[in-house]
Amino acid sequence: MSLTTIGIMGICIFILLLFLNMPIGISLALIGFVGVGLIRGWDASLSMLSLQAYRTAADYILGVIPLFVAMGFLAMRLRLSSDLFYVMNKWIGHMRGGLAMATTVACMAFGAVCGSAVATSMAVGTVALPEMRKYKYKDILSTGILASAGNLGALIPPSMPLIIYAIITEQSVGLLFSGGIGAGILLTLLFILAIWIWCRIKPDVAYSSPPAPWRERFGAVRYIIGLLLLAIIVLGGIYTGMFTPTEAAAIGVFGALVIGLIFKRLTWKVFTGSMVDTALLSGKIFLLIIGAMIFTRFVTVSEVPLQISTLIAELNLPSFSILIILLIFYIAAGFVMDIMPIILITVPILHPVLVGMGYHPVWLSVLITMTTLIGGITPPVGLVVFSLSAMIKDVPIYTIFKGIFPFLGAMLLCMVLMIAFPDIVLFLPKLMSP
Repeated sequence: MSLTTIGIMGICIFILLLFLNMPIGISLALIGFVGVGLIRGWDASLSMLSLQAYRTAADYILGVIPLFVAMGFLAMRLRLSSDLFYVMNKWIGHMRGGLAMATTVACMAFGAVCGSAVATSMAVGTVALPEMRKYKYKDILSTGILASAGNLGALIPPSMPLIIYAIITEQSVGLLFSGGIGAGILLTLLFILAIWIWCRIKPDVAYSSPPAPWRERFGAVRYIIGLLLLAIIVLGGIYTGMFTPTEAAAIGVFGALVIGLIFKRLTWKVFTGSMVDTALLSGKIFLLIIGAMIFTRFVTVSEVPLQISTLIAELNLPSFSILIILLIFYIAAGFVMDIMPIILITVPILHPVLVGMGYHPVWLSVLITMTTLIGGITPPVGLVVFSLSAMIKDVPIYTIFKGIFPFLGAMLLCMVLMIAFPDIVLFLPKLMSP
C-alpha cells in the first residue's frame, strides 16, 4: 500500500469519525498515531505521541490561548458588551437601521477582546436584541445581523481561528493578527452598507429611535474608554513589537480585571466563573491542537500535500483558477462542518500547496479563515445561528437563516475585495515585517 493511499484512507476515516460525533481532538490524534505507526513504525509513533503532547503543553506561544480566552470570558461577565452597545446606540441609534449598525460596531469592538464568533454574537445579542425590539425592528434584520456580525469576533484579533491557523502553519501570530485587522474593518463597513441598503429597499424593517442629545453622547464615551485603551494597548503592543502576543494577552487579562474593579463589577463569582470557563475551553482547544499537530505529522509523512501539488501542476491550470476552486470548496465544506474541523483537516494539506504556488501565507491565512466563517451562518450546520436560536427561543430558526442572506452577500464581496486588493490584508503585516 502506497504512502498516499494510507494518507487518503486516514483522512476519510477521520471524516467518518467526525460524523459519528467522536471528539475532534481525539479523532485527529488517533488517526495521526495509527497512520504514522503504519508508515514509520510503532516505536516512532509512540515517541511522536508523547513528545508532541509535551511540546504543545510547554510551548510558550501557546500560553496566548488560555490568556486570551480568559480576557474574553471576563469581558462577557463584566458586561463590557453592554457598555459598547450603549455608547454606539447613543451615537448612531437615531438613524434608520442605526441600532443594527450599532450592533455591528459593538460586535467588532467586542471581538477585539473576545476571539469567538459565538461568544460575540450572544454577548452583544443579550443587550442589542431587546433594544431593537423596543423600537420595532423586524426579527429578520435584528437576528440576521447578530448572527452575521458575530463572525467579526473570530476575524478581529485576538481571533481563535487565526491563532490555531498560525500554530498549525508555524507562522507569527502577530502577523496574522495584523492581517485580520484590515479584513475585519472592511467586513464591518460592508455589513453597515448592507443594513443601509436593506433599510432603503424595505423601510418597514427598521425604524428610527429618538436622537440622543450631544451631551449624552459625549458623556457615554466614558464607559468604553477603558475597553478602548485595553484593545489599543494589546493590539498596539503586538503591532509595534513592544511585547509578544503572549505578553499582550497577559496584559489584557490584567486590564480586564482593572476595568472590572473600576466599574465595581468584579465579584468573586464573576472571577471564579470566568476562570472555570477558561479552564474548560482551554482544555478543549489544547486537545484540538495536540491532535492537529499529530495529524499534521501523519499527513506530511504520507506525502499527501506533495501528491496534491503534483496533481495540480499536471492540471496545468492558472494558479488563480486553483485558488477560486479551493475557496469554493471551503465554502461548500462550511455547509456541513464547523470552522475548527475545516481548518484542522485541510490547512495542513492545502496551505503548503497554495503557498508553493506563490500566494502570501498571511494573506492566504486570513482569506481562508474569512471563507470558513461563512459556514458559521449557513445551513445546515450554522453553529452561530443555532447558538443564537437557543438563546432567542421565540424566533424560528428559519427567520434567522433568512436574515443572514444580505450579510452573506457582504462576506462574499469582502472576499472578492481581499482577492482583488491583497494590501487590505497585507498593509499592516508588511509594515511589521517588510
